[in-house]
Amino acid sequence: MKNSLNKCYTKQYGNKKVFSTLAVVIIAIGALFISSCNIYKFNEATIPADIKTVKVNYIENKARYINPQMSPKLSDKLRQKIIGQTRLSQTNSDTADWDISGYITDYSFSTSAISGQQVVNNRLTIAVHIILIDRKKDEKKEHDVSRSFEFKGNQTFQQAENSLSDEIIRTLTDEIFNRLFSNW
Repeated sequence: MKNSLNKCYTKQYGNKKVFSTLAVVIIAIGALFISSCNIYKFNEATIPADIKTVKVNYIENKARYINPQMSPKLSDKLRQKIIGQTRLSQTNSDTADWDISGYITDYSFSTSAISGQQVVNNRLTIAVHIILIDRKKDEKKEHDVSRSFEFKGNQTFQQAENSLSDEIIRTLTDEIFNRLFSNW
């Protein structure tokens, strides 16, 4: 009985191995087909060929509560990401092919969880309005990005801002970049 179970297990295992190898091959061929047809480009921004220059303006803070470090850090990180991950050249000229500007519309704190009449978690919500002016097409596109960041209820708002600062800037920059360049 034990021998027959081993043979049965070996057969099933063998079929699974063949099946999983076949599945990997099919997935690889599919990924190659999709990328070769330009349906989806991995790690590439979608930018029309005639767009060569970009001007990334300072992202103003128009929220009720103003974190004085948020605007300069977000502006710099977005500029670095665009220059580092696209073929576009940064310019300060008002004749740039694309002109990107924006402003922080919301920077607010709220309670997100209470237990036993004690605040357990708080939430920092940040919203940014981004404007892309395409001078080649003479059109303007606007995008809103909003993200919330949770932090422990025993932290002050200043402690939360300090501990979440890098994550906030990285997350908002990635979201803005994706909205502008990946057509998401």
